[in-house]
Amino acid sequence: MIQSRSRRVALTVFGALVAAAAPLASRAADNTAVVSSIASANQPTAVGDYRIGPLDKLNVLVFEVKDLTIENLQVDASGQILLPLIGVVVAKDKTTTELSSEIADKLKEHYLQSPQVSVTVADTASQKVTVTGAVNDAGVFELKGRTSLLEAVARAKGVSKAANMRHVNIVRSVDGVPHAATFDLAAISAGKARNPEVIANDVIIVDTSKSKSVWHGMVEMMPALYLLTFL
Repeated sequence: MIQSRSRRVALTVFGALVAAAAPLASRAADNTAVVSSIASANQPTAVGDYRIGPLDKLNVLVFEVKDLTIENLQVDASGQILLPLIGVVVAKDKTTTELSSEIADKLKEHYLQSPQVSVTVADTASQKVTVTGAVNDAGVFELKGRTSLLEAVARAKGVSKAANMRHVNIVRSVDGVPHAATFDLAAISAGKARNPEVIANDVIIVDTSKSKSVWHGMVEMMPALYLLTFL
């Protein structure tokens, strides 16, 4: 049962990656370097925060203005929310801090002198990660808050006996193009390497111990993934 489900997930992910990576094949020779511990010094701290997605539910609190406080406000499929007085606000891909600040600014423009706004995530619906390859229970898992690579693999009940723990990949879409970074899960587990954060829509591929696996070949065709945060 587990092997059958793992195979279905693997085939689905493989099909999507083949389609996305096909235009990159001509660049394969230039993108074979493994990126295992790269963090951009210029990245703001907000990169590591939870990013709101479609169908998430939010609590919007405007201090001392009860009529403007809303609980379990659902983000629509296009990533927008509708607020009293303000109207439509884009929430998708923003952190709660960013959205709180934007709402406060809009209220300050016309309605309140010094509004204090707090946005929190009541429920996540869109933040999911796929874990496939040499794991015991491949599948699509919902993210709850910040999640590391090690935690995501644990959600798939760990690596299988056939796994190559030194070749675990995170595939992430950047401007519609799949990028990949490879990590040594054994070193991370031993505390000898940094544990990267995974985000919504990442695909985690645990390679097998076979030197010429299908996954290994696919990942080598993708550009390197540089914009990573670590936990």
